[in-house]
Amino acid sequence: MAEIIRGNTGDWEMVIGLEVHAQAITESKLFSGAATAFGAAPNTQVSLVDAAMPGMLPVLNMKSVEQAVRTGLGLNSKINLYSVFERKNYFYPDLPQGYQISQYLHPIVGEGEIEIDLPNGEVKKVGITRLHLEQDAGKSIHDQHPTKSYVDLNRSGNTLMEIVSEPDLRDGIEVGAYLTKLRMILRYLGTCDGNMDEGSMRADVNISVRKVGETEYGTRCEIKNVNSIKAAQAAIDYESRRQIELLEDGGSVDQETRLWDPAQNVTRSMRSKEDAHDYRYFPDPDLLPLELEQGYVDDIKKTLPELPDEKKHRFMDSYGLGAYDASVLISSRSRADYFETVANDRDAKLAANWVINELLGILNKDGKTIEESPITSENLGKLVGLIEDNTISGRIAKDVFAEMYESGADPEKIVEEKGLKQVTDTGAIEAIIDKVIADNQDKVEQYKSGKDKLFGFFVGQVMKESQGKANPQMVNELLKKKLS
Repeated sequence: MAEIIRGNTGDWEMVIGLEVHAQAITESKLFSGAATAFGAAPNTQVSLVDAAMPGMLPVLNMKSVEQAVRTGLGLNSKINLYSVFERKNYFYPDLPQGYQISQYLHPIVGEGEIEIDLPNGEVKKVGITRLHLEQDAGKSIHDQHPTKSYVDLNRSGNTLMEIVSEPDLRDGIEVGAYLTKLRMILRYLGTCDGNMDEGSMRADVNISVRKVGETEYGTRCEIKNVNSIKAAQAAIDYESRRQIELLEDGGSVDQETRLWDPAQNVTRSMRSKEDAHDYRYFPDPDLLPLELEQGYVDDIKKTLPELPDEKKHRFMDSYGLGAYDASVLISSRSRADYFETVANDRDAKLAANWVINELLGILNKDGKTIEESPITSENLGKLVGLIEDNTISGRIAKDVFAEMYESGADPEKIVEEKGLKQVTDTGAIEAIIDKVIADNQDKVEQYKSGKDKLFGFFVGQVMKESQGKANPQMVNELLKKKLS
């Protein structure tokens, strides 16, 4: 259920749409051959085209086109075989041309839709308005000198895929779910690394408020370049309340572009919001319209991986997992692949439990990803197999797991070298039970007089005597017979 904000004059709701700028994974820029690697020294990855030197002509990078088409297909969107690059005119120090080559009336990708999974288990569909290609601007740096700003053009000309959503989102939780799912899809597709902290995925948040029950949209404000999901949610929380206070005090909301100030947790006015005509869009005279063949699109479609929603439903259907466990396991391709290796020909629910609760638990604690796990998927699969065939108990398995995490060793070797195999010999377990009963006759009398809870005491003593190696199920069955 979307968040309702209680105001002094009634209940309010938010209307939110996102413009996500995702930098496409390409070795060179959208219209030049300059490199795109993150972290290079300032102004070392700048061609004459990126610096807007006179007479330089843009040449379209077809890898960028492929990544845009691939992303559009992953977003269940219409691929437009005809698209046009246009000049979006505005003046800023880090935009050397004085315009940005973008797409406006004829984008490469049209309408689509994705599903988002909300914490309450609800699944919501969010419309995609379009995806268009554009070149990134440079970066202005304001904190290197007390009175000067510097410009780094390394980013200038990088391929951006701007993914515009419909205004279907209603609160920060939904926005977080949308950004999480979108980033997951991009990473599955291999079209954007989704690293918001590096600026390769940034969100502009468009937000307005209206009274619950109203159908007309309010005046929106755009919060520019929010670089984390947490920041997007905090900005939405502040901005929605700012707008409501304005309206309830009899004022009006100005359509404007605002910046998020993470230090003060407030949005600040940046400039009045431009409309499309203010940018004076017109087709770029240096670039022909982009015309694609349907066969080209079909060939790209054949290379798409199994996407998150498909994988989630397969995990639920094929492995019998619940929605939550499936969602956790498919959150990255590498995590899903890891789980499938562990679960191969084994109890899938047991495998999921060990991956999610044990492995991911300790990896998160240590700040490691699944790729950095010292335990290989093959070895964790072997451990699950040892539990499943009763070679070791669940308690012993935790000790073996701890050693595997420290050393990366094979669990079968650990069990063999340390003599940890589970005792399933009936005679051996009965002998231990007889000893425990003989040593605790007072407790036996109490148990037989009705203190049933003492049964757990006897189980614990038998497991202690066997150093945790006795099969727990056999211990329970034999104890019940002995104590009856």
